[in-house]
Amino acid sequence: MASGGVTNFAGAGSLDLGTDCGKSATVASLNGIRGIGCHALARRVAAAVVAVSATMPAWGQSAIERGAYLTAASGCVTCHTDAKAKTPLFAGGGPLVTPFGTFYAPNITPDPEHGIGGWSDADFVRALGEGISPGGRHYFPVFPYTTYTNMTPDDARAIKTYLFSLAPVARPSRAHDVRFPFNWRFAQTFWKWLFFEPGPLRAEPGRGAEWNRGAYLVHALVHCGECHTPRNVLGGIDGSRWLAGAPDGTQGDAAPNITPDTKTGIGGWSAEEIADYLEMGMDPDGDFAGSSMADVVDRSTSKLTDADRAAIAVYLRSVRPIHHQRRQQGSSAE
Repeated sequence: MASGGVTNFAGAGSLDLGTDCGKSATVASLNGIRGIGCHALARRVAAAVVAVSATMPAWGQSAIERGAYLTAASGCVTCHTDAKAKTPLFAGGGPLVTPFGTFYAPNITPDPEHGIGGWSDADFVRALGEGISPGGRHYFPVFPYTTYTNMTPDDARAIKTYLFSLAPVARPSRAHDVRFPFNWRFAQTFWKWLFFEPGPLRAEPGRGAEWNRGAYLVHALVHCGECHTPRNVLGGIDGSRWLAGAPDGTQGDAAPNITPDTKTGIGGWSAEEIADYLEMGMDPDGDFAGSSMADVVDRSTSKLTDADRAAIAVYLRSVRPIHHQRRQQGSSAE
């Protein structure tokens, strides 16, 4: 185990990120049968072998398999693939509409001209950890480097190893359409001074391994707070209302309160129900995830091991309950 007790917390079997089970079919075709998600049996066998405990390294995994698991957990495919246009995986995403303008996630295949094929390991780690491109430009915080900074360098390098194992796609990235003055790159320096805290995340010694694993997943990989936490007028995350829900989440969808508040959050959910939701997208009332959260379940949280989903549930049930936005029926939790 590396520094902070979290570096080797990744573990899973081989994944095919191109198989999304017909998008929301993973959740919509279950007809209320708990515990049997898309490829759930295979994942549970894998979990029993390589995730006997939350702290155990993933014996038998290749570097590419480990990277594939971490890439799925981080949700890269959802933003960097334009599902509506049916573009190749990771070859550039569709429009991401925000109050500041419309952003387009770039091509992150190993194409040397249009993708990241010319990036070194250090370039990749710096992009995720500091929000700076190989050419020295600041990224806009719509790219969640503010969360990925909490990732360990080892995990970042593993993601790059997986991405570089894929076929390069010569597809140019689309330029952002962001209104003035938010399109000024140099202004991101000042934004970082105000709102950016570099990582990586450190484990809390007084907490158990499962709690720390869940905290790492939520804060570094799955990046729940990016959508489920309110932001201020400049787009900075309001840490005082961590995970309390946001009226304007991804693509304008309202992101619900996922703190354990019993009236406006998920305080009435058991740990098992939270883990089931992350696997199947079905909440305790039998409603299914929709919109952007359906993509998160299909392409990210359903790919996690049972142990990792359980760790997320343990962490979410431990955060400070905040009475905020009322959770809407059928809304997502992440």
